[in-house]
Amino acid sequence: MTAVVVGGRMKRLIVGLVVLVGVLVGLDFGAAALAESAVSRQMREQIGLPDDPDVRINGFPFVTQALAGRYSSIDVTADRLQVGDLQEVEIVAQLRDVDAPLSEVLGSGPKSLRVAEADGTVRVGADDIERLLGSVDKLRIESLDADALEAAVEDGADPSLADVDPDTVARLVGTTAVLGEDTEVSAIVALDLTDGLVRIVPRDVRIGGPDAAPLPESAQASLADRFTVEVDPGSLPLQVTPTELKAVDGVLEISGSTTDLLLGAAATTTG
Repeated sequence: MTAVVVGGRMKRLIVGLVVLVGVLVGLDFGAAALAESAVSRQMREQIGLPDDPDVRINGFPFVTQALAGRYSSIDVTADRLQVGDLQEVEIVAQLRDVDAPLSEVLGSGPKSLRVAEADGTVRVGADDIERLLGSVDKLRIESLDADALEAAVEDGADPSLADVDPDTVARLVGTTAVLGEDTEVSAIVALDLTDGLVRIVPRDVRIGGPDAAPLPESAQASLADRFTVEVDPGSLPLQVTPTELKAVDGVLEISGSTTDLLLGAAATTTG
């Protein structure tokens, strides 16, 4: 009989603990959602976005970070933005070691965020590059590795391509008019980032796929002009200086980082 009573109490205790944990987790996620919404509004004003971006405060439990007023990392994303010459840009930022008092984050007054480190990335898709090129349709952006560059050289490309850093080149594949007919053309292009401007300059152009024979220099020059473009990606989010350009998963990524960043009321007061 005693064992039954003890067993019943233990069962009720376990159930009670499970319910309590569930409630605490729910409260934690609810508080995080409120804070993410507040930070999202702040980011919208700071970056000058048309809509609130998506914000994710990383780490669990949230309440521990909130009470300390310090967050290990916060992710901010926004897409379909018009930036500089581009119309369909995705912006991604990660803030690390963020100081934000809970009273300010959840309060109605001015908000201040102090960020130890921030990374920012602008992702430019093939549709935007295609629009800027003007005479190329159905454009694809493909990343290359060292093996792909070696294969291109073995198939007749400039031997210097074998020594190029794969992160500084990409392959553009699209359809353009050749002798009056729409034809697929592929071009290995150099990706250059100078003074915040992206320059795309062909190094090897072929009619058909990458395994096609290279064209004579005169024919290459004519088609290369169609795959040459200079792009102004505008400013990176959060005053980040662009320092890196590469092709990743079908898009061009322009990235950079900064430190000791002040956002919101703190930035206004300091300025």
